[in-house]
Amino acid sequence: MSEFESDNVNDSLESDAALDVEDVEIFDDEPIAESAFDRPGRWYVVRCFSGHEMKVAEALRTVIKNQHLEDDIYEIVIPEEDVIEIRREKRVTTKKKTFPGYMLVRCRPTIDNFQTITSIPSAIGFVGPQKDNPIPLTKREIDNIIRPTIEGVEQPVKKKAPKHDFEIGNEVEIKTGPFATFKGLVAEINEDQMKLKVLVDIFGRETPVELEFNQVTKS
Repeated sequence: MSEFESDNVNDSLESDAALDVEDVEIFDDEPIAESAFDRPGRWYVVRCFSGHEMKVAEALRTVIKNQHLEDDIYEIVIPEEDVIEIRREKRVTTKKKTFPGYMLVRCRPTIDNFQTITSIPSAIGFVGPQKDNPIPLTKREIDNIIRPTIEGVEQPVKKKAPKHDFEIGNEVEIKTGPFATFKGLVAEINEDQMKLKVLVDIFGRETPVELEFNQVTKS
């Protein structure tokens, strides 16, 4: 290869390399989820008398406001989740406390703040072996309780399966539909679709019938 050809090849390679760099499309990184763990202070679990969680939270908020402790005790959370239940043969979504008898408090870790929190009536104390120096929750624990957000949108949480008392092998009676009053055995339970597969004796043959939870009752 001549010197002229070699120079042309090198120029071409350099040009191609420059073109490649210019033509590469640079994608922004995917949005980073914002975790409640990264907020100021640390998160602690406070045990309350069961059923008094809201009462304790409101009393603590009043103390924070009256004593101007907004820069010391930042946030109070009573974790809740959506639960699907069967009521009067209908699906109903209700709010249920995730941890009855407990609430989360985000604060600066000082003895004064700890004493303020535990002085609230019906607040039993912090969870953990050291009552005066409680152990804060980890990032993983917080993210499992308070879902991270992306651009202010909370990330979806998988809803719990609806409550029911059916088990494989249960004898059930069909209440509605063409097989009403027929009895059969539960062969499959599909909690996501809220349906059962029931083996029913029809004309002397065991036949699987798909039914919704509210179409049957346990015998």
